[in-house]
Amino acid sequence: MSTETPDTAAEGTRNDEAPQDGSAATDADAPSRAELAARVDELEAQLAEVAAADSEKKMSIIATKGTLDMAYPPLILASTAAAFGYDVTVFHTFWGLDILHEERSKNLKLSSVGNPNMPVPNVVGALPGMDRVTTSMMEKKIDDNDTATIEELIETSLDMGVEFQACQMTIELMDYDEDDFYDGVTTGVGAATAIQDMADADIQLLV
Repeated sequence: MSTETPDTAAEGTRNDEAPQDGSAATDADAPSRAELAARVDELEAQLAEVAAADSEKKMSIIATKGTLDMAYPPLILASTAAAFGYDVTVFHTFWGLDILHEERSKNLKLSSVGNPNMPVPNVVGALPGMDRVTTSMMEKKIDDNDTATIEELIETSLDMGVEFQACQMTIELMDYDEDDFYDGVTTGVGAATAIQDMADADIQLLV
């Protein structure tokens, strides 16, 4: 027959529920509401940063040509993409570097040879001085249509956050000085940086 009384039974139950290591359970170790709220705010901020990074659209353009007609495509595409919220970089290498050269960009030429859309036969286009003629024709069209100049497109693109990169190898090859480029142009950029930028971009273009 059991001799356990209700009091001793309750005491046994309390002893069974007590921590085995002998420590007393208290609420002192539990975080406060303020601490929990701060932690939640921190996690929400981290999630917002990750979401923003994932939603950011990127475009990478490689500009390799420095004629008047080929200077416009990368600048138009870059400024338009920036207007649509893209993070845009344009890596200029070889003759494309002349687009960023403050002096040479104002004197880009339009070749009259090898361009089937020019109203000049190749045999005529090869004559001395014809490049100057076709360039003048294009400049007049640009002026008559109130089209933005190369300089204006560069300044507009820079204001919109486009990053223009000047190839370091080409700078050295052409014996250019970093001060020759427009203010805001990123100089000293190598091919490895350009490749990594293309790898991270949603859109990659070679012009």
